[in-house]
Amino acid sequence: MNKIKEFIKKISPFNNRTDMPKILYVIKVILIFWVFKFGSELAGEGIVLAIHFACGKNPLQGEMFDNNTITLITYYGYGLMIGIIILLWKLFQRKTLADLGFSRSAGSYFAGAIAGAYLLVVIVPLTVLTGSIRYNGVFEKIDVAMVVLMLGGFVLQGALEEVLCRGIVQQLLQKKTSIPVAVGVSAALFTIPHISSMDFSAPAIAVTAVINLILISVIFSLLTVRFRSIWAACGMHSIWNYILYSILGLNLSGNDEIAASVFNMSSVGENILNGGVYGIEASIITTAVLGIAAVLLILFNTRKPKRT
Repeated sequence: MNKIKEFIKKISPFNNRTDMPKILYVIKVILIFWVFKFGSELAGEGIVLAIHFACGKNPLQGEMFDNNTITLITYYGYGLMIGIIILLWKLFQRKTLADLGFSRSAGSYFAGAIAGAYLLVVIVPLTVLTGSIRYNGVFEKIDVAMVVLMLGGFVLQGALEEVLCRGIVQQLLQKKTSIPVAVGVSAALFTIPHISSMDFSAPAIAVTAVINLILISVIFSLLTVRFRSIWAACGMHSIWNYILYSILGLNLSGNDEIAASVFNMSSVGENILNGGVYGIEASIITTAVLGIAAVLLILFNTRKPKRT
Protein backbone atom coordinates (compact mmCIF):
# COMPACT_ATOMS: atom_id res chain seq x y z
CA MET A 1 0.00 0.00 0.00
CA ASN A 2 2.84 2.40 0.84
CA LYS A 3 4.42 1.71 -2.54
CA ILE A 4 1.14 2.54 -4.30
CA LYS A 5 0.81 5.78 -2.35
CA GLU A 6 4.38 6.73 -3.18
CA PHE A 7 3.80 5.92 -6.86
CA ILE A 8 0.67 8.12 -6.95
CA LYS A 9 2.54 10.95 -5.22
CA LYS A 10 5.34 10.75 -7.76
CA ILE A 11 3.16 10.99 -10.86
CA SER A 12 0.65 13.39 -9.34
CA PRO A 13 0.23 16.54 -11.46
CA PHE A 14 -0.17 18.54 -8.25
CA ASN A 15 3.50 18.59 -7.29
CA ASN A 16 6.84 19.30 -8.96
CA ARG A 17 8.66 16.07 -8.14
CA THR A 18 11.09 14.74 -10.75
CA ASP A 19 12.75 11.90 -8.79
CA MET A 20 11.49 9.04 -10.93
CA PRO A 21 12.39 7.03 -14.05
CA LYS A 22 12.01 8.93 -17.32
CA ILE A 23 9.00 6.92 -18.48
CA LEU A 24 7.13 7.75 -15.28
CA TYR A 25 8.05 11.39 -15.67
CA VAL A 26 6.62 11.38 -19.20
CA ILE A 27 3.37 9.97 -17.79
CA LYS A 28 3.40 12.65 -15.10
CA VAL A 29 3.80 15.45 -17.68
CA ILE A 30 0.96 13.99 -19.78
CA LEU A 31 -1.25 14.05 -16.67
CA ILE A 32 -0.23 17.66 -16.00
CA PHE A 33 -1.24 18.57 -19.56
CA TRP A 34 -4.74 17.08 -19.27
CA VAL A 35 -5.39 18.39 -15.76
CA PHE A 36 -4.32 21.91 -16.72
CA LYS A 37 -6.25 21.75 -19.99
CA PHE A 38 -9.52 20.43 -18.56
CA GLY A 39 -9.22 22.57 -15.45
CA SER A 40 -8.87 25.79 -17.46
CA GLU A 41 -11.64 24.75 -19.88
CA LEU A 42 -14.04 23.97 -17.05
CA ALA A 43 -13.36 27.33 -15.43
CA GLY A 44 -13.73 29.06 -18.81
CA GLU A 45 -17.10 27.42 -19.47
CA GLY A 46 -18.30 28.48 -16.05
CA ILE A 47 -17.36 32.09 -16.71
CA VAL A 48 -19.11 32.09 -20.10
CA LEU A 49 -22.29 30.85 -18.40
CA ALA A 50 -21.87 33.50 -15.70
CA ILE A 51 -21.57 36.23 -18.37
CA HIS A 52 -24.83 35.05 -19.96
CA PHE A 53 -26.66 35.09 -16.62
CA ALA A 54 -25.17 38.48 -15.72
CA CYS A 55 -26.57 39.88 -18.98
CA GLY A 56 -30.05 38.54 -18.23
CA LYS A 57 -29.86 35.44 -20.44
CA ASN A 58 -30.45 31.87 -19.36
CA PRO A 59 -28.39 29.53 -21.59
CA LEU A 60 -30.00 26.53 -19.87
CA GLN A 61 -33.24 27.57 -21.57
CA GLY A 62 -31.63 28.29 -24.93
CA GLU A 63 -31.18 32.04 -24.37
CA MET A 64 -27.84 32.76 -26.00
CA PHE A 65 -25.96 35.67 -27.53
CA ASP A 66 -25.70 35.87 -31.33
CA ASN A 67 -23.00 33.78 -33.02
CA ASN A 68 -20.50 36.63 -33.40
CA THR A 69 -20.77 37.61 -29.74
CA ILE A 70 -20.38 34.01 -28.61
CA THR A 71 -17.35 33.67 -30.89
CA LEU A 72 -15.71 36.74 -29.35
CA ILE A 73 -16.53 35.65 -25.80
CA THR A 74 -15.05 32.23 -26.55
CA TYR A 75 -11.85 33.51 -28.14
CA TYR A 76 -11.18 36.23 -25.62
CA GLY A 77 -12.03 33.74 -22.89
CA TYR A 78 -8.86 31.90 -23.90
CA GLY A 79 -6.97 34.73 -22.22
CA LEU A 80 -8.62 33.84 -18.93
CA MET A 81 -7.76 30.18 -19.50
CA ILE A 82 -4.10 31.14 -20.01
CA GLY A 83 -4.23 33.01 -16.71
CA ILE A 84 -5.67 29.96 -14.94
CA ILE A 85 -2.96 27.70 -16.42
CA ILE A 86 -0.23 30.11 -15.32
CA LEU A 87 -1.74 30.14 -11.81
CA LEU A 88 -1.77 26.32 -11.72
CA TRP A 89 1.80 26.32 -13.08
CA LYS A 90 3.01 28.54 -10.25
CA LEU A 91 1.00 26.81 -7.53
CA PHE A 92 1.82 23.19 -8.35
CA GLN A 93 5.01 23.29 -10.41
CA ARG A 94 6.41 26.30 -8.53
CA LYS A 95 8.01 27.62 -11.69
CA THR A 96 8.25 31.01 -13.38
CA LEU A 97 6.97 32.38 -16.68
CA ALA A 98 10.51 31.98 -18.03
CA ASP A 99 10.35 28.28 -17.15
CA LEU A 100 7.07 28.11 -19.12
CA GLY A 101 8.86 29.41 -22.22
CA PHE A 102 8.16 33.12 -21.98
CA SER A 103 11.85 33.87 -21.82
CA ARG A 104 14.06 36.20 -23.83
CA SER A 105 12.70 38.94 -26.05
CA ALA A 106 9.11 38.80 -27.27
CA GLY A 107 10.41 40.07 -30.64
CA SER A 108 10.63 36.51 -31.93
CA TYR A 109 6.81 36.51 -31.87
CA PHE A 110 6.87 38.59 -35.06
CA ALA A 111 9.45 36.29 -36.66
CA GLY A 112 7.06 33.40 -36.09
CA ALA A 113 4.10 35.41 -37.40
CA ILE A 114 5.97 36.27 -40.59
CA ALA A 115 6.93 32.61 -41.06
CA GLY A 116 3.30 31.53 -40.67
CA ALA A 117 2.11 34.12 -43.18
CA TYR A 118 4.84 33.09 -45.64
CA LEU A 119 3.86 29.41 -45.48
CA LEU A 120 0.27 30.32 -46.35
CA VAL A 121 1.43 32.58 -49.17
CA VAL A 122 2.98 29.44 -50.66
CA ILE A 123 0.26 26.90 -49.79
CA VAL A 124 -2.91 28.80 -50.69
CA PRO A 125 -1.93 29.96 -54.22
CA LEU A 126 -0.66 26.46 -55.04
CA THR A 127 -4.00 25.03 -53.93
CA VAL A 128 -5.91 27.63 -55.97
CA LEU A 129 -3.85 26.73 -59.03
CA THR A 130 -5.02 23.11 -58.76
CA GLY A 131 -8.62 24.33 -59.03
CA SER A 132 -9.59 22.73 -55.72
CA ILE A 133 -10.09 26.15 -54.09
CA ARG A 134 -11.90 28.99 -55.84
CA TYR A 135 -11.12 32.66 -55.31
CA ASN A 136 -14.37 34.64 -55.55
CA GLY A 137 -12.98 38.10 -54.87
CA VAL A 138 -13.40 40.43 -51.90
CA PHE A 139 -16.64 40.60 -49.92
CA GLU A 140 -18.67 43.74 -50.69
CA LYS A 141 -19.64 44.18 -47.06
CA ILE A 142 -16.84 43.38 -44.67
CA ASP A 143 -17.46 43.38 -40.93
CA VAL A 144 -14.25 45.30 -40.26
CA ALA A 145 -14.77 45.44 -36.50
CA MET A 146 -15.20 41.68 -36.30
CA VAL A 147 -12.15 41.02 -38.48
CA VAL A 148 -10.01 43.29 -36.28
CA LEU A 149 -11.35 41.87 -33.02
CA MET A 150 -10.71 38.31 -34.19
CA LEU A 151 -7.01 39.12 -34.45
CA GLY A 152 -6.88 39.58 -30.69
CA GLY A 153 -8.93 36.43 -30.25
CA PHE A 154 -6.53 34.36 -32.33
CA VAL A 155 -3.52 35.83 -30.52
CA LEU A 156 -4.99 34.35 -27.33
CA GLN A 157 -6.19 31.10 -28.92
CA GLY A 158 -2.79 30.32 -30.44
CA ALA A 159 -1.00 31.25 -27.23
CA LEU A 160 -3.24 28.94 -25.19
CA GLU A 161 -2.35 25.86 -27.24
CA GLU A 162 1.33 26.79 -27.25
CA VAL A 163 1.40 27.35 -23.49
CA LEU A 164 0.05 23.83 -23.05
CA CYS A 165 2.11 21.99 -25.68
CA ARG A 166 5.33 23.91 -26.24
CA GLY A 167 5.23 25.48 -22.79
CA ILE A 168 4.22 22.95 -20.16
CA VAL A 169 4.92 19.70 -22.04
CA GLN A 170 8.03 20.59 -24.03
CA GLN A 171 9.70 22.71 -21.35
CA LEU A 172 9.26 20.07 -18.66
CA LEU A 173 10.25 17.09 -20.80
CA GLN A 174 13.29 18.51 -22.58
CA LYS A 175 14.98 19.12 -19.21
CA LYS A 176 14.37 15.62 -17.83
CA THR A 177 14.41 13.47 -21.00
CA SER A 178 15.51 14.76 -24.41
CA ILE A 179 14.39 17.17 -27.11
CA PRO A 180 13.17 14.41 -29.48
CA VAL A 181 11.01 12.91 -26.70
CA ALA A 182 9.70 16.36 -25.76
CA VAL A 183 8.87 17.17 -29.38
CA GLY A 184 7.20 13.79 -29.95
CA VAL A 185 5.01 13.88 -26.83
CA SER A 186 3.99 17.52 -27.41
CA ALA A 187 3.07 16.64 -31.02
CA ALA A 188 0.88 13.76 -29.84
CA LEU A 189 -0.88 15.90 -27.23
CA PHE A 190 -1.33 18.68 -29.76
CA THR A 191 -2.90 16.31 -32.30
CA ILE A 192 -5.27 14.30 -30.09
CA PRO A 193 -7.70 17.16 -29.21
CA HIS A 194 -8.10 17.99 -32.92
CA ILE A 195 -9.14 14.49 -33.95
CA SER A 196 -12.75 14.98 -32.84
CA SER A 197 -13.30 17.60 -35.57
CA MET A 198 -12.14 15.30 -38.38
CA ASP A 199 -14.41 13.54 -40.84
CA PHE A 200 -13.32 9.90 -40.93
CA SER A 201 -15.80 9.11 -43.70
CA ALA A 202 -12.96 10.35 -45.91
CA PRO A 203 -10.02 8.34 -44.51
CA ALA A 204 -7.36 9.80 -46.85
CA ILE A 205 -8.24 13.36 -45.82
CA ALA A 206 -8.36 12.44 -42.12
CA VAL A 207 -4.96 10.72 -42.25
CA THR A 208 -3.48 13.72 -44.09
CA ALA A 209 -4.91 16.03 -41.42
CA VAL A 210 -3.21 13.99 -38.69
CA ILE A 211 0.10 14.05 -40.56
CA ASN A 212 -0.14 17.81 -41.04
CA LEU A 213 -0.96 18.38 -37.37
CA ILE A 214 2.15 16.42 -36.42
CA LEU A 215 4.25 18.37 -38.93
CA ILE A 216 3.05 21.80 -37.81
CA SER A 217 3.54 20.76 -34.18
CA VAL A 218 7.11 19.72 -34.95
CA ILE A 219 7.68 23.09 -36.61
CA PHE A 220 6.32 24.90 -33.54
CA SER A 221 8.65 22.83 -31.37
CA LEU A 222 11.67 23.49 -33.57
CA LEU A 223 10.97 27.22 -33.42
CA THR A 224 10.81 26.92 -29.64
CA VAL A 225 14.19 25.18 -29.59
CA ARG A 226 15.69 27.68 -32.02
CA PHE A 227 14.56 30.81 -30.14
CA ARG A 228 14.70 29.16 -26.69
CA SER A 229 11.20 30.46 -25.97
CA ILE A 230 7.63 29.86 -27.11
CA TRP A 231 7.13 33.39 -28.47
CA ALA A 232 7.84 32.46 -32.11
CA ALA A 233 5.57 29.40 -31.93
CA CYS A 234 2.78 31.57 -30.49
CA GLY A 235 3.20 34.09 -33.31
CA MET A 236 3.19 31.50 -36.09
CA HIS A 237 0.25 29.58 -34.64
CA SER A 238 -1.95 32.65 -34.16
CA ILE A 239 -1.26 34.29 -37.50
CA TRP A 240 -1.71 31.00 -39.38
CA ASN A 241 -5.19 30.56 -37.86
CA TYR A 242 -6.13 34.23 -38.24
CA ILE A 243 -5.22 34.46 -41.92
CA LEU A 244 -6.99 31.23 -42.81
CA TYR A 245 -10.18 32.09 -40.93
CA SER A 246 -10.59 35.87 -40.81
CA ILE A 247 -8.69 36.99 -43.91
CA LEU A 248 -9.19 34.19 -46.44
CA GLY A 249 -12.47 32.87 -45.05
CA LEU A 250 -11.40 29.22 -45.34
CA ASN A 251 -12.35 26.35 -43.04
CA LEU A 252 -10.13 26.16 -39.98
CA SER A 253 -9.58 22.72 -38.46
CA GLY A 254 -13.06 21.63 -39.47
CA ASN A 255 -14.77 24.88 -38.46
CA ASP A 256 -16.78 26.16 -41.44
CA GLU A 257 -18.82 28.81 -39.59
CA ILE A 258 -16.87 31.92 -40.56
CA ALA A 259 -17.70 34.92 -38.37
CA ALA A 260 -16.23 37.48 -40.79
CA SER A 261 -13.50 37.58 -43.42
CA VAL A 262 -12.01 39.81 -46.09
CA PHE A 263 -11.70 37.47 -49.05
CA ASN A 264 -14.37 35.16 -50.40
CA MET A 265 -12.73 31.79 -51.01
CA SER A 266 -14.37 28.40 -51.15
CA SER A 267 -13.46 24.75 -51.69
CA VAL A 268 -14.43 23.05 -54.93
CA GLY A 269 -15.68 19.66 -53.86
CA GLU A 270 -13.96 17.60 -51.19
CA ASN A 271 -10.64 16.05 -52.05
CA ILE A 272 -7.10 15.48 -50.86
CA LEU A 273 -5.98 18.76 -52.45
CA ASN A 274 -8.28 21.10 -50.52
CA GLY A 275 -8.75 18.97 -47.38
CA GLY A 276 -12.52 18.79 -47.66
CA VAL A 277 -14.53 20.07 -44.70
CA TYR A 278 -11.45 20.14 -42.49
CA GLY A 279 -9.80 22.74 -44.76
CA ILE A 280 -6.37 23.07 -46.32
CA GLU A 281 -4.80 21.89 -43.09
CA ALA A 282 -5.78 18.45 -44.40
CA SER A 283 -4.40 19.12 -47.89
CA ILE A 284 -1.56 17.09 -49.32
CA ILE A 285 -0.12 20.35 -50.68
CA THR A 286 0.13 21.55 -47.09
CA THR A 287 1.87 18.27 -46.24
CA ALA A 288 4.56 18.90 -48.84
CA VAL A 289 5.18 22.52 -47.82
CA LEU A 290 5.21 21.79 -44.09
CA GLY A 291 7.47 18.78 -44.66
CA ILE A 292 10.02 20.93 -46.49
CA ALA A 293 9.80 23.62 -43.80
CA ALA A 294 10.34 21.04 -41.03
CA VAL A 295 13.39 19.56 -42.77
CA LEU A 296 14.90 23.02 -43.29
CA LEU A 297 14.36 23.89 -39.63
CA ILE A 298 15.95 20.62 -38.51
CA LEU A 299 18.98 21.28 -40.70
CA PHE A 300 19.16 24.86 -39.48
CA ASN A 301 18.95 23.84 -35.81
CA THR A 302 21.57 21.10 -36.15
CA ARG A 303 24.00 23.13 -38.25
CA LYS A 304 27.22 23.79 -36.37
CA PRO A 305 28.34 27.41 -36.25
CA LYS A 306 31.42 28.26 -38.26
CA ARG A 307 34.64 28.76 -36.37
CA THR A 308 36.16 32.21 -36.58
